[in-house]
Amino acid sequence: MSIFAISDLHLPGGTCKPMDVFGAHWAGHFERICTDWRARVQADDLVLLPGDLSWAMQMEQALPDLYAIGALPGRKVLLRGNHDYWWNGIGRVRAALPAGMFALQNDALRFGRHVLCGTRGWLCPGAQQFGAEDERIYRREVQRLELSLQQAVRRAEEGPEPGELLAMMHYPPFAEKETPTGFTALLEAFGVRTVVYGHLHGAALQSAFSGELRGTVYHQVSCDGLHFALKRIAGDETPRAEKSCGQRGKGL
Repeated sequence: MSIFAISDLHLPGGTCKPMDVFGAHWAGHFERICTDWRARVQADDLVLLPGDLSWAMQMEQALPDLYAIGALPGRKVLLRGNHDYWWNGIGRVRAALPAGMFALQNDALRFGRHVLCGTRGWLCPGAQQFGAEDERIYRREVQRLELSLQQAVRRAEEGPEPGELLAMMHYPPFAEKETPTGFTALLEAFGVRTVVYGHLHGAALQSAFSGELRGTVYHQVSCDGLHFALKRIAGDETPRAEKSCGQRGKGL
């Protein structure tokens, strides 16, 4: 089993909102993602989607986007982003998802030896224009990450072999990579080796951190930063012949 990740697909959600308003490189972006996805992902692989999946405001509007993702190969794990306004109640989300799609919220999911956990996150102390309301949301998200990590530890102890923790976040878990936050402190304390995050776009991607920091490896996976191709973060990728489907800074 291989694990891939890509975030911030920003599918239309019935809004007719073309993404090329953010630059010509966004033209036909989902078709390009589909081509890469179908060429590389096997049925038993995992694809992590840490947020901003659809511009939809209501679940009914998001369903075509969710089913378009669901029709692609592999098993998919979703996390809520700051623009996923259609995500209103985890029970309702899970009931609406097609087969092979899973939603993560304040809990943990185990696939083989990998245990997935995480939370949306928020701006961290040290970010520009970090105010009192940001502080309140930041502290709440730190608590949610701790709840998810606690469940992940329990899941990791299940089964014939210990599980390996892998965390998903939408926002970067740091304002500056050298500065610890409540998020990074928890990730390090719980022994999380791999973290994927998105949210950043455009110029913010130029300084976005990917790499190892205090024992944890971080992957920035916003789709435009990956040139609209999935990033493999674990496992051995098996090439396929068939092809079809024809900030540090602010996010969208």
